[in-house]
Amino acid sequence: MTANNSQVLRTLSNGAEIPMLGLGVWQVSDGPECERAVEAALEVGYRLIDTAQAYGNESSVGRAIQSSGIPREEIFLTTKFYPGSRDARVEAEKSLERLGTDYLDLYLIHWPQGGPTWAWPGMEAASEAGLTKGIGISNFGAAELQELLKISQIQPAVNQIQFSPFEYRRALVEACEDAGVLAQAYSPLGTGRHLGHPVVGQIASATGRTPAQVLIRWALQKGLSVIPKSTHKARIEENFAVLDFELDEQSVSALDALDTTNQTADALSQRQKWWS
Repeated sequence: MTANNSQVLRTLSNGAEIPMLGLGVWQVSDGPECERAVEAALEVGYRLIDTAQAYGNESSVGRAIQSSGIPREEIFLTTKFYPGSRDARVEAEKSLERLGTDYLDLYLIHWPQGGPTWAWPGMEAASEAGLTKGIGISNFGAAELQELLKISQIQPAVNQIQFSPFEYRRALVEACEDAGVLAQAYSPLGTGRHLGHPVVGQIASATGRTPAQVLIRWALQKGLSVIPKSTHKARIEENFAVLDFELDEQSVSALDALDTTNQTADALSQRQKWWS
């Protein structure tokens, strides 16, 4: 990893550098709320913005990026293919139009609906057409990743997964690492529900940090890129202020022990899956 003034970067398998901390905009309404969140994040120093076709807010993300005045090449922009559609390349072109940009930095299959391999040729076509610099996956378990690797001409660069001390998918992260795929954590705060846990609170008090900062820092120390979501400027700033401290071994172990997944290699439990 290398560091600049405000970020830590990781080199992906395609040679691109991705910030290890970014802003996710899942469940952020299209329009002023989303625009304000992205604008605030870019002002604070975030350079990774993560959206998706299914979120319905790509246009707002694009407007915020354009109004920021930050050169496009300094921003790492991710969106995701909605697998209810048929052709990943065609949908990438539509995303670019909504985002108001000529290229994506990363384009992910949002989840493996219909199986892990059928959409990949379209993803590779989007890459070969120059619509995106990198392609990858989201919500793929280790077995699904292995199936994809057997047929892929271009290796997935990233697997974005639900990940926190309470969803410590250690075996899945290790499978990604073994394949040269960066694991990226979404919902590191459990959409807020993990912030009030007493163990997290105790570590926050002991380190002089907030519960959110403890949870994000834990995921970073596990080697994942992390994309917490917030729409509040103060929390966006708080979530970014995690690059100047480390959790000690005892704190990391205490957080590890909160896992409810048995350190699974699956991306989601059967109960959580929303596709068949």
